[in-house]
Amino acid sequence: MIFRQLFDPESSTYTYLIGDPATKEAVFIDPVNTRVDEYLNLLNKYNLKLKYSLETHAHADHITASGLLRQHTGAKTGIGQACGAQYADYQLKDGVVLAFGQGEEIKVLATPGHTPGSISYLWRDRVFTGDALLINGCGRTDFQGGDPGTLYDSVTQKLFTLPGETIVYPGHDYNGRWVSSVEQERTGNGRLAGKTRAEFIEIMNNLNLPKPRLIDEAVPANRRCGLTEEEIRQDTMMGEKRVSTPQDLVQEARKQVREIDVATVKQRLGDGKTAIIDVREPEEFAAGHLPGAINVPRGVLEFRLGNTAELADPNIPIILYCQTGGRAALAAWSLKCLGYTDATLIAGGYDAWRAAKQNAD
Repeated sequence: MIFRQLFDPESSTYTYLIGDPATKEAVFIDPVNTRVDEYLNLLNKYNLKLKYSLETHAHADHITASGLLRQHTGAKTGIGQACGAQYADYQLKDGVVLAFGQGEEIKVLATPGHTPGSISYLWRDRVFTGDALLINGCGRTDFQGGDPGTLYDSVTQKLFTLPGETIVYPGHDYNGRWVSSVEQERTGNGRLAGKTRAEFIEIMNNLNLPKPRLIDEAVPANRRCGLTEEEIRQDTMMGEKRVSTPQDLVQEARKQVREIDVATVKQRLGDGKTAIIDVREPEEFAAGHLPGAINVPRGVLEFRLGNTAELADPNIPIILYCQTGGRAALAAWSLKCLGYTDATLIAGGYDAWRAAKQNAD
């Protein structure tokens, strides 16, 4: 894998590039707008195609390059749902998994407190914490809806529960440090280690730091993915020219979700843990379906989440299928975007299931 930690000295911001040399797909985390040419040069150098440009939050100390990168590369932008960044392609929630490359996955961890929409990204043994957790510190909580108690909970109950050897890559550092670990921060972080929640709140409420110099410009801009109003209009016009065909959408959905074969499905049928969802139309379902499956047609899936018992828990394993796999891929992708952590589809759909059954008979 290609991995680069990049530094912007003006804002002391760390930006991260992850690339898969096999598929050439790449991800940026927290890019800075003044360095977009550097990022494009890196993509060209490694012959990478940018798939995602991701934000840990709506920054107050610099303007993001996500919107510009989307214009230049066609990448999708993503940010925490509570950030209010309406122009981002993905409003990310806790537990969402973003697939890229050859089996690579980035998991979204909701870590609010520095801002209400702050999120961290977990990839392999590395966590990108933005301003939620810094090296021997953490982001401030005295503006933009920050809350010290919420930040304490996010760090101690979410980040500090990761394996101790997990590598911590922060959003900033002002003292020349570039990496830490969960264990190092859990035991040695000056603001958090050994502190009760009340003690941490007291510390954070008495920092008395100056207002960030760029906050009035940066926060509104970052809610627009770093674009001006005119750039947004241009971006929208470009997007209208890039409208995907249904086949393109299905192809993209298949890249985002995991497929399992019929043999694996048979092993999981009746385990009492897995929901089997048939997203075909009722007449297709009536003509034949998997044992124990329930019928939730693709067109109404999102509207049935709240009143379908099998879909009430976003953490339960879900296997989806249609006739050949296209509708199920779109359904599984939609569920992942809505925070369902284990939505897979049957490779080949019901046709593959029926063929395997006939061969067995």
